[in-house]
Amino acid sequence: MYQENLHQEFEIVYKELNESPLKAHQHSFFELIYIISGTGTQCINKNSFDYHGEHLFLITPQDCHSFEVKTTTRFFFIRFNDIYIRNQQQDRKAKNDWLQQMEFILQHASHQPGCLLCNNGDRPLVKMLVESIIREQVNREAHYTELIKQLVNTMLTIVARNMTMMPSTSCQITGLSNEPAVDIIRYIQENIYEPEKLRTELISDHFGIAQAYLGRYFKKHTGESLQQYISNYKLKLVETRLQHSDMRINEIVRELGFTDESHLNRMFKKHKGINPSSFRKQNNAAYQPVQS
Repeated sequence: MYQENLHQEFEIVYKELNESPLKAHQHSFFELIYIISGTGTQCINKNSFDYHGEHLFLITPQDCHSFEVKTTTRFFFIRFNDIYIRNQQQDRKAKNDWLQQMEFILQHASHQPGCLLCNNGDRPLVKMLVESIIREQVNREAHYTELIKQLVNTMLTIVARNMTMMPSTSCQITGLSNEPAVDIIRYIQENIYEPEKLRTELISDHFGIAQAYLGRYFKKHTGESLQQYISNYKLKLVETRLQHSDMRINEIVRELGFTDESHLNRMFKKHKGINPSSFRKQNNAAYQPVQS
């Protein structure tokens, strides 16, 4: 199996194909794939999904994927890497808002086949954005590069919104997708930066579930206790910070509500087996492009 690399921070690609474009392969970058038209099968990590027009997929680094084209397919690719993510953080005034949106993309990608667009109302919006990006790419009028970046960032924000509508991948949820457990998970994710809203009594009042029963109910449906889930989710966010931002450890401590750096170091080492600084060094090296 070969690995495809991206030698720039950002790339737009449009292809029309009547046969499978690539055999199973991996990327060292992130890739949004929009199906403009056509039908076929997407295979990712040995799982398959039938695709058709207006489907949107996310491929993350090291996912193994391929497409089997059944009818002529028009593919639209947005490829970006860590450098693009970091540059966007630096360029935007609302740096933390951008990072929080990206977290849903980087940490909640299911690594399973299937369309990202849970919200049907977003489908015409995504279609319009894709058409606008292609038009700007073809016409190359004044400031087209800046405009394309704005359109792509809007796409990523829509992806992040749809990620919040998906069940969490850090625990196995049993039962229907409209179970209150899923709503509790979304509430935790949305309020993870406000610890006072994550107190058991407030969650209990918010969802109308008796405080004495809340913990048992959550563990029954997720396999984790409420506090375990909150802690594990915070540590996943720490991983994202370490991999995809230049934030200092003490900044991460303050933002995510750890007592101090020692507290974070202790929890992270228990979670990953190494301290945050070592994890950052290892993963920064792992994301360097592989030379052909």
